[in-house]
Amino acid sequence: MDGLSLWQIWSIAGVFLCIVEIFTPAMFFLNLGLACFVSALAAFAGASLTVQVVVFSAFSAVFLIWLRPYLLKQKNSGNPETVGLYIGKTAKVLEKVSSLGGRISIFDEEWQAKSVNEDDEFNPGEKVRIVKNDSIVMYVEKL
Repeated sequence: MDGLSLWQIWSIAGVFLCIVEIFTPAMFFLNLGLACFVSALAAFAGASLTVQVVVFSAFSAVFLIWLRPYLLKQKNSGNPETVGLYIGKTAKVLEKVSSLGGRISIFDEEWQAKSVNEDDEFNPGEKVRIVKNDSIVMYVEKL
């Protein structure tokens, strides 16, 4: 056969779909890409095109039904070890912190910060305690 063989085409499609997943992190294209790689193995083993398409369809369904929810759960769950690393620690105020916002520094990292209590304001150089975080915002209180 001149040109690319079927297993190479399946592999190229799998790589392409994995690259698409990088730019659209929906955990959808990754599953199709993995199914392409399984189909490439079937093609390499000498399976007919019909069998390869059935393998692709079956593994796409399996990956989308069982693997995708697991991957989404892993992607959307924060790492509790990392989050807990900051709670209760002392941080230095870099920009005035109030209930509206500000900036702090901890472990040589800069974070957006808000005071837990509306009345509290912290000036640059003061030390504060981190009590919780919400995504990229740390909530702080007086030491």
